[in-house]
Amino acid sequence: MSSYDNYPGSPGGLRIGPGTISPVIKYLLISTGLIFVVQKLSIFPLELIFGLTPALFFREFPNYIFQPLTYMFLHAGFFHIFFNLFALWMFGTEIEFRWGSRPFLWYYLLCGLGGAALSLAFNYRLDHPIIGASGAIYGILAAYWLMFPDRYLLIFFIFPMKVRWAIPMFAILNFVAAGPNVAHLAHLGGALVGLAYLKFDWRIFSINRHIKSLRFKQKTRKLEKNRQKAEDIMRRVDAILDKINEVGIENISKEDKKFLEEASHILSRNDR
Repeated sequence: MSSYDNYPGSPGGLRIGPGTISPVIKYLLISTGLIFVVQKLSIFPLELIFGLTPALFFREFPNYIFQPLTYMFLHAGFFHIFFNLFALWMFGTEIEFRWGSRPFLWYYLLCGLGGAALSLAFNYRLDHPIIGASGAIYGILAAYWLMFPDRYLLIFFIFPMKVRWAIPMFAILNFVAAGPNVAHLAHLGGALVGLAYLKFDWRIFSINRHIKSLRFKQKTRKLEKNRQKAEDIMRRVDAILDKINEVGIENISKEDKKFLEEASHILSRNDR
């Protein structure tokens, strides 16, 4: 699969993939590949422990609480891992370069966890493991679909199709043509979490900014109130001191003496 650009400011031209590799994707490719080798060389089937088995997850909770994370680094066979990692490189590289490595890694893991969450919610009786990075990959596809809808992909290096149509078509074909052992809920969960994150994340940050603004205004009002109170106290203290200068401290009222003592404590506490 190749692509060429058709958007303002694009350098344009036919490309076979992104043409380079970004830091997080490089480490994901290496780590996932090495885990796959270990998985195939291991005498014990690692997917029984580190794959996501919903029935086991709930039955022995929280002993297998790590499974929603570890399942995405295991794969069933060569073509399973090849197409997942190819899609990660093909569609994820440019996203990481645009977002930055840390936000991209967070998004990737979040989509994988979203795939696990949907599988656990609606397939909680499943007693065999779910494995693969497909939930995270579908999140990457969702991001690419939103970011570059008018970019063209050459399907099978022959048929040009815009991303806005190519990626939904790929998802539908995968759903229709895939066998019964494909974790469609994980795919759907990854895509939905990715779309929700990208569509509503700005609102979350807006709410957070609003909360911080309210807290700042509340703190400012409190400081202003304390300042006004301190000024009122100082005005009365000055008036009492003027009275002491005129008649002497022994001739001022008990109320004024008590106020001076309380004012001393209040002002010394505010200075700390």
